[in-house]
Amino acid sequence: MNDLMSFGIHRLWKRYAISLSGVRAGQHVLDIAGGTGDLAKVFSREVGRNGHVVLSDINAAMLEVGRERLINAGCNNVDFVLANAETLAPFDDESFDLVTISFGLRNVTDKDAALKSMYRVLKPGGRLLILEFSKPVFEPLSKAYDLYSFTALPVMGKLIANDAESYQYLAESIRMHPDQQTLKQMMQQAGFENCDYHNLTAGIVAVHRGFKA
Repeated sequence: MNDLMSFGIHRLWKRYAISLSGVRAGQHVLDIAGGTGDLAKVFSREVGRNGHVVLSDINAAMLEVGRERLINAGCNNVDFVLANAETLAPFDDESFDLVTISFGLRNVTDKDAALKSMYRVLKPGGRLLILEFSKPVFEPLSKAYDLYSFTALPVMGKLIANDAESYQYLAESIRMHPDQQTLKQMMQQAGFENCDYHNLTAGIVAVHRGFKA
């Protein structure tokens, strides 16, 4: 469904986000709402034998899918932890060099609490990377995107995944998510510095970055 919905472009979005992560060998990475482990798999290779990756998700079934996939891929430097993004309770302060969340923040009820928790678990000098659906920057595209989201997505969900409801929710959650400038301000309010964002596919998706001093 990800390939079909995005015409395969989601792979390029994730690749670009990883290019902005600055991840290096030996670092500790937390991938929140990591699901099937697309990003964690790449980070596992990048941090190497002396590094460590934690794949976390609030959904135990999704976490199990990620665990099986990464173990089968030979990723032996990854842990799998059930965690709520709003608290990140299992993790100590200043534990990670990099925290990422990819297409998960819009599903978090209290985004301000989640951003503060992400700030808490980052080491000084660490960075947060958020990849998420955002607001198209051209009004005609925005209208076409809304039409596609609220009509085509539920139909595809019904036909292919037999689940129209989830894809109706997807469209609604995208519309409710803060726009680029608002999310940047929320990150700053949580304590992050040097915050910026990069629009992808004319703002349908954006990558936000912030740093902990």
